[in-house]
Amino acid sequence: MLRRAVAASAMGNATEWFDYGIYAYGVAYISAALFPGEAQQATLFALATFAISFLVRPLGGLFWGPLGDRLGRKSVLALTILLMAGATFCVGLIPPYEAIGVWAPLLLVALRMVQGFSTGGEYGGAATFMAEYAPDDRRGFFGSFLEFGTLAGFSLGALLMLGFSLMLGNEAMYAWGWRLPFLVAAPLGLVGMYLRSRIEDTPVFREAEEAEARSAQAGGGGLGKLVTGYWRPLLEMGGMVVALNVVNYTLLSYMPTYLERRLGLTIQQALIVPIVGMLFMMLFLPFAGALSDKVGRKPMWWVSLIGLFVAVIPVYHLMSLGMVPAIIGFAVLGLLYVPQLATISATFPAMFPTQVRFAGFAISYNLATSLFGGTAPAMNSWLIGVTGDPVTPAYYMMAACAVGMVALWFTLETAGQSLRGHHLPGSEAARRELAAESARA
Repeated sequence: MLRRAVAASAMGNATEWFDYGIYAYGVAYISAALFPGEAQQATLFALATFAISFLVRPLGGLFWGPLGDRLGRKSVLALTILLMAGATFCVGLIPPYEAIGVWAPLLLVALRMVQGFSTGGEYGGAATFMAEYAPDDRRGFFGSFLEFGTLAGFSLGALLMLGFSLMLGNEAMYAWGWRLPFLVAAPLGLVGMYLRSRIEDTPVFREAEEAEARSAQAGGGGLGKLVTGYWRPLLEMGGMVVALNVVNYTLLSYMPTYLERRLGLTIQQALIVPIVGMLFMMLFLPFAGALSDKVGRKPMWWVSLIGLFVAVIPVYHLMSLGMVPAIIGFAVLGLLYVPQLATISATFPAMFPTQVRFAGFAISYNLATSLFGGTAPAMNSWLIGVTGDPVTPAYYMMAACAVGMVALWFTLETAGQSLRGHHLPGSEAARRELAAESARA
């Protein structure tokens, strides 16, 4: 059952990031097909459309999060993966701008908003599902496979876009080939839904439901109780997500555009650099997750945030020297990012008690992501245009890491702590509650 839960969670995450991968790595083709204007302007429009999906993610979190805490994690996750995959599939069917004019970008915006709305419940739900199934002393290890799914989905999307580009050539890719990777989303979504239909809801959720803890303890407080009772972990998670996602979307989503537009690599070279880097990162994710079970989540985050803050400027100068230095530089930044990435699914769900876990995670994560994650590619491009400095993304990443360090200082250590109960995991109140339950048993 644990293995099935891991596979079901990771598959949904892979489907989500497959969409991001094919969009980010095919932005040159998409912008030419669906947007008017010259290449640089069309690319900026396409990056802005990428960011639009993130603006509706908080709405998705507000809708899906409380629903997942009330009806269960499994039911919500079955719906979100179908919506995500369906929206991605339909992007591949949009007629070109030359055929339907302004309706082409408008349809793209509408589908990106559907994708963002469904993603607002997908990631928080999948991480909560994974965390509540995993043993307390191995939550970091099993949780790391959710992020393995992240990079696997992103890499698959990137590899498909690169493979079709090499096989079909630029002319065919600009004409129709860019659509093919989007059409692959349909079978991915169906496989993910099948996996999720084969498992029960999490033991932690079922125990809380059976004991009527939700009605007795949460008192139907909903979002009001979440904001008034748990404002501090909401802010702490939001600050950590700022660091996490500025690094994430700068490395994984913006880097191909940066390498092509700013450093002069070919489209194929600009795709190869992050693909090699992501495959390198995937090797270390399970080890970093397992290490966090032994040393704690906070030490892993401190190493990552401080390392990125110190190394990012020299690494950006290194990447400007050519393709091989770019691969080395990306691998260095990716390796420094791994301690954050590997521990998301173990760290964030443990910041809230069971009765508000899905909602707390979904709302805090998606609000911060919408403001500072999906906007990172467009923000980096805009900052370079304003300043003329190609290293500006490094300064933006440093500022985000500083925000993350402030939030991390106030965060509770939850490695090895139980997710059961109605108090914050790792708090003294939670330990007293669990001790009392053990004494009664």
